[in-house]
Parts: sequence; C-alpha cells; structure tokens
Amino acid sequence: MAKGPGLYSDIGKKARDLLFKDYNTDQKFTLTTYSPNGVSITTSSTKKGEVFVADVNTQLKHKNVTTDVKVDTASNLFTTITVNEAAPGLKTILSFRVPEQRSGKVEVQYLHDYAGVSASVGLTANPIVNLSGVIGTNVIALGHDLSYDTKTGELTKFNAGLNFTKDDLVASLVLNEKGNVLNASYYHVVNPFTKTAVGAEVAHRFSTKENTLTLGTQHALDPLTTVKARFNNFGKASALIQHEWRPKSLLTISAEVDTKAIEKSAKVGLSLALKP
Repeated sequence: MAKGPGLYSDIGKKARDLLFKDYNTDQKFTLTTYSPNGVSITTSSTKKGEVFVADVNTQLKHKNVTTDVKVDTASNLFTTITVNEAAPGLKTILSFRVPEQRSGKVEVQYLHDYAGVSASVGLTANPIVNLSGVIGTNVIALGHDLSYDTKTGELTKFNAGLNFTKDDLVASLVLNEKGNVLNASYYHVVNPFTKTAVGAEVAHRFSTKENTLTLGTQHALDPLTTVKARFNNFGKASALIQHEWRPKSLLTISAEVDTKAIEKSAKVGLSLALKP
C-alpha cells in the first residue's frame, strides 16, 4: 500500500472505479501519437446519439513541467500547466480556458505521510475558493471538501468523508451536497491473481428519502481481457468487456439494459483507444 491517506478524491475511489469507470453507451475513438521531441498528440471523437463532438489534445513534458493544450469542436481552448515536485510532495496546477475569462484557476496539492491537502482559487476579482484536506494514514483517513464563493459570501459546497483500507478491503462513508446525500461504498478484492473484485454503493438522499443501491463485480479472463458487470435497484443492468490487444491500446464494448422495460432495446457503447 502507498504511504499516506492521499487526497480527498481518493476516498471511495476504488469502489467508484469498479462500479462506474469504463461503462459507456456512446461510440468513442481515441488515437495518441508521439513525435521524436517528446510531444504527444491525442485526437478524440465521440458520437452521442446524433451529436458528434471531437477534440485534439497536445501534451509536452519538460523535466517536471507538463503542458496540456486541448481544442474542441466549439473552438474552446483548454490549457493546463502542471509542475510536479517543485518541493517534496508538492504539485502546482494552472488551468484556464479561452474565451471564458472567469475560467482561470490555480491549484496546489501537497501529499504527506499523514495528510493530503488540495487548495484552489479562481483567477478573478471575486473568486471561488476550494479547499480539501485529508488526515490519517494509508489505513484510515478522514477528510473534507468545501468551496466558498467570495462574491456571494456563501459556502457552495461542503462534503466530508471517511475511508478505511485493510489489505484487500476498502470501505468509505461520504456526506455530499451539504449533508443531503450519504454514500456508503465497499470494495473487496476476492482474487488478486485474476483481478476478481466485488463492490457496492448505497446512496441515501435525505430530502426525498430515496435510496440507490448499486452492486458490481469484475474478473480478468486472461492477462489482457477484463469483464465487468453491475446492477442497481432501479433495474438497470450493465456489462462490459475490455481487451488490451496491444500495450496501452484498449477496445471496450459495453451494454446497458433496463430489466423493468425489457421491450426497449439495449444501449450499446464502443470505445477504441490506440497508443503506439
């Protein structure tokens, strides 16, 4: 296990990845190429129903500085500059979008053996300030995530979470939406050799007294092929198969069906990511 509790975004991440990552009902194609001077160019296109979106991302790494520039079909320009290890455990991220003038943001992340802190502030006259922090160890961690709008003087976000990790088991409890939603998740590695794992998440919304239960599992058929499946209490069942047909190149086929409306056709998604 890695040292330290990590960042707030790591709380419950194992279960979220098992239950929701790589499930897709769209058609997506991604191609990455590398130039001799170390520049990587990634072209991505996605078809969502009748809507087609695409973007081109260029990444340049020089020593501990990584620059990402992305252009999408709406002519938006996204730029992110990341400085890793300017000091031990410290990462600085500058991001902005053109032509959106209020999108500029500076974020600082710091990882310690017993704490993880992330702070960001918008580059505007009345910015939104975000601060998240985690204290603990790689076994148990307690954290919070809050945002404050200096223009309105309101606390726009306040979340809190608890994470417990023991060998092949991870359990977490997270309070979201200013205390309106309680998420409890569980992740357990059944067999590390076949990457077999099971997971579950229960979300309770206090305002409507609605509960959402999602169960999922994954299993590696061979070192290059993984299957996943999930089911929730609303009758939605999903499955996917992902094959790494060459290093870092993935083909993923996923499907979703509503078991309470079986007469409707299943939604099928295809994702192809190619890297040299």
